Amino acid sequence: MTTPAELHPRSRLVHDALRAAGIDGEIVVLPDAASTAALAAAALGVEVGAIANSLVFWSDGAPLLVMTSGAHRVDTAALAERLGRGGIVRATVDQVREATGQAIGGVAPTGHPSPLPTVVDEALAAFPEIWAAGGTPHTVFPLTFDELVRLTGGTVARVD
Repeated sequence: MTTPAELHPRSRLVHDALRAAGIDGEIVVLPDAASTAALAAAALGVEVGAIANSLVFWSDGAPLLVMTSGAHRVDTAALAERLGRGGIVRATVDQVREATGQAIGGVAPTGHPSPLPTVVDEALAAFPEIWAAGGTPHTVFPLTFDELVRLTGGTVARVD
């Protein structure tokens, strides 16, 4: 088991944010990168739908974090309409790094320089345990749907 002190600095930030939120899930370091939901699910032996993908979009001039089930693709037009936003487009690599301090493929739902407006896919509620990236493509951690919503202050919505 990896101790918090042995974690990558980005994952230590995530660990500290989890503890501050009262979430006990331990960050797991995977031997191979799990930069997609399918890779993470295979590495963990769980359904792809139980992977909480952290996708960063740009909407109304600011970042928007969408925590979606690995089994879904985000319908940006439908989601923008549901949220009453002018539009939602995929953030660039630089925008993701600036907003989260983390690289694409390892973006966690927390541990960012400042909190991001977040949408949580309602489909994740179907799983008793979900897994999210831990700040790098090699790290993940478990939590419940309710913990994810509380951690992110997210709005629960249909995203597909």
